Amino acid sequence: MHDNRQDAILARQSFIELSARARARALLDAGSFRELIGPFARMTSPWLTAQGIVPQADDGVVIAKGTLDGKATVVAAIEGSFQGGSLGEVAGAKIAGALELAAEDCRQGRLTQAVILFETGGVRLQEANLGLAAIAEIHSAIVDLRQYAPVVGIVAGTVGCFGGMSIAAGLCSYLMVTREARLGLNGPQVIEQEAGVEEYDSRDRPLIWGFTGGEQRYETGFADAFIADDVADVQTQLGALFARGVPARHRSDRHGDFLARLARVDISRQADSAMVRALFTKGEQA
Repeated sequence: MHDNRQDAILARQSFIELSARARARALLDAGSFRELIGPFARMTSPWLTAQGIVPQADDGVVIAKGTLDGKATVVAAIEGSFQGGSLGEVAGAKIAGALELAAEDCRQGRLTQAVILFETGGVRLQEANLGLAAIAEIHSAIVDLRQYAPVVGIVAGTVGCFGGMSIAAGLCSYLMVTREARLGLNGPQVIEQEAGVEEYDSRDRPLIWGFTGGEQRYETGFADAFIADDVADVQTQLGALFARGVPARHRSDRHGDFLARLARVDISRQADSAMVRALFTKGEQA
């Protein structure tokens, strides 16, 4: 018997396995991809070499401009294979600057939507305060742009999205995740280091994905689309989210509801994924 499902699986093109540049190109309409401040501009970090770290010509961030379904779109893609996708002064400025210019285009009547591909552990420790300032500028730029056009975040894998950039993901108009994705303010090893292995074992993969994995984040309302690791599915779901337009109310505007739910947590017993799902799927979705 011919297995159509198996054929469909074999026909998939993994989105996770693509580089940041290839991911950005795959999302934009064919022939519309144009990279801004690319590798040949040699915008490298001025701080890494002094610390014995080989810099990357694009500082681990790809900025592309093009169209998606014919609409002007800017894509900021973080390369998770360089320094764990961490952001420093240059990488952060590239993302913030691209979003700021998109917002200015919108104010001038040239509607420009944005996609951010999160593959990041957050701030680059070697650039500390400079990286933190850059991430704060990204937060501000997202909030500015999302008034005019949707800003869609995608967390695919394998690094996930942590630290200050998890806040950026929460500020997006919409967020897409795969099963392989992880999203959280602190990474598993950081939590284990601070709270102890009894609280959070960073080697326990079912535990980690049960709390911060893509499916859990989608089911508890912290993401708007649960996608397969397939380029075609990512493209389809991305177009559908952009078609919704600017949300009437952003997820980050519902902080009061989230705080109220957290206040109901029973801290006398160890939390598990079932408890989290029950807490955040009651009533209105986040």
